[in-house]
Amino acid sequence: MQYKFTMLPGEYWWGGSSIDGGLNPFTAASDFEAEFRVEARNQTMPMFISSLGRCIWSEEPFAVRIQNGEFIMEGEDITLETVGTDLPTAYRAAQALHFPPQGDELPEEFFSKPQYNTWMQFTYEPTQEGVLKYAHDIIDNGFAPGILIIDEGWQLEYGSWEFDPVKFPNPRAMADELHEMGFILMVWVTPSVRPDGIRFVKKFYQWFNPEHYNEMFLRNEAGKIVLSRWWNGYSASFDLTKECDAAVLDAQLTALMRDCGVDGFKLDGGRLAHWTNMEALNGPVDTSHTPAQRNIAWNDFGTRYRFHEYKDTFKGGGKRVIQRMADRNHSWDRDGLNTLIPNAIVQGLLGHPFICPDMIGGGSWIHRDLKRPIDQELFVRMAQCSALFPMMQFSWAPWEAVDDEHLGYIREAHDLHIRFADTTMALVRDAYRTGEPILRSLAYNYPGCDYEEVKDQFMLGENILVAPVIVKGETVKMVHLPEGTWVDANGQEFAGGQTLAYPAGINVLPWFTKKK
Repeated sequence: MQYKFTMLPGEYWWGGSSIDGGLNPFTAASDFEAEFRVEARNQTMPMFISSLGRCIWSEEPFAVRIQNGEFIMEGEDITLETVGTDLPTAYRAAQALHFPPQGDELPEEFFSKPQYNTWMQFTYEPTQEGVLKYAHDIIDNGFAPGILIIDEGWQLEYGSWEFDPVKFPNPRAMADELHEMGFILMVWVTPSVRPDGIRFVKKFYQWFNPEHYNEMFLRNEAGKIVLSRWWNGYSASFDLTKECDAAVLDAQLTALMRDCGVDGFKLDGGRLAHWTNMEALNGPVDTSHTPAQRNIAWNDFGTRYRFHEYKDTFKGGGKRVIQRMADRNHSWDRDGLNTLIPNAIVQGLLGHPFICPDMIGGGSWIHRDLKRPIDQELFVRMAQCSALFPMMQFSWAPWEAVDDEHLGYIREAHDLHIRFADTTMALVRDAYRTGEPILRSLAYNYPGCDYEEVKDQFMLGENILVAPVIVKGETVKMVHLPEGTWVDANGQEFAGGQTLAYPAGINVLPWFTKKK
């Protein structure tokens, strides 16, 4: 069915997918189109909420076109309701109606310590020797041990979650050494399965569940295994709506924890497109479940592991799940540093308080693989921007990427994140109870004050204002200070209700606390 909703004069809207955070808020001047029934990247909710307290909601994915001040939508049972008077009341009401807080509490280590990911350091070629050297270098360069994620390339093959014995001759010894150093070890997993070779036949037909062999994996309407396209070609896929698939994958991951000392998993991929005919080589995909239901099942599966991380999530709002931002470029604009704050704001407004920005320096591996130059100033500013997010994640070893001067500034951002651990954890516990964003826009905390278009600063909870530099060469940051009195990191007080020209050399992250 088609629906049309008209914006009210002066109305601002947020929602859809966090990948489009830079385009939010949507207004009468916006021209935007998305087909969420086919593809929903990063965190996506079938919802938009407005500065005038209105909410568009559907239980299912929809297609949307925003043009000439109208939402033109196709889907099922899409509703428009006035549920509040402004943005925060609309969010709270929508959450209470559609995605109340649920799930287990998350490990404090995600928020109190930095995270490290091997992706930009090794891309597809991590090794036991390289991972251990990386971990030792972290400590030797004055960074704290935290969660260490071995990304893609550690496994023998897709779907057979065993360490490659050539790259990792003794994974248990590696895990033991990392634990002794204070690290928590996670490894990368996707639902994709290499669909050929004797290992495929033996592992999934003889070893595990022979009685379910003709049921396992995503199937087409003829009952044959579907080959789905993803970023590394075509593969079979675990279908986590099936108990047999969940049991097989869980058995492998549990063995990794028991035998190799792995603590948890980065569960990547599984976007809606992964389960649609658009991405199927030999479809059409069987219709026993929708792509959205299969994505939800994939995302729910990983929460059985205490340490987990997801990136592509449909209708996951309200769930206590670690969510990461999609890969960002090593750039000031073009899906780089410029998107960290607006994407994070939308993540929160979609019901995801527990968010991690992408890897510091950017997580787009092509930049490093092509040996393109590193912008040291950008590296520092990405670290500063991440420092007061609920989580921060390193990958590209900064001590290899930048000189000693810039490394010192990055280390200061790292130290600030750790100093804020108690404050962050208090906000995390509040979010367990209320479901409200931890990282917020000024428009959320100060509705009706004309802050809707402010996307280059944010608030941590209600009383911490953060205004990172996101423009190359900028040494003075124009900071919007709401009403009240604000105290900077040096103890200097500033009156609110003004736009402050704040000195922000390369070594400065402007942040302020509201005086009580």
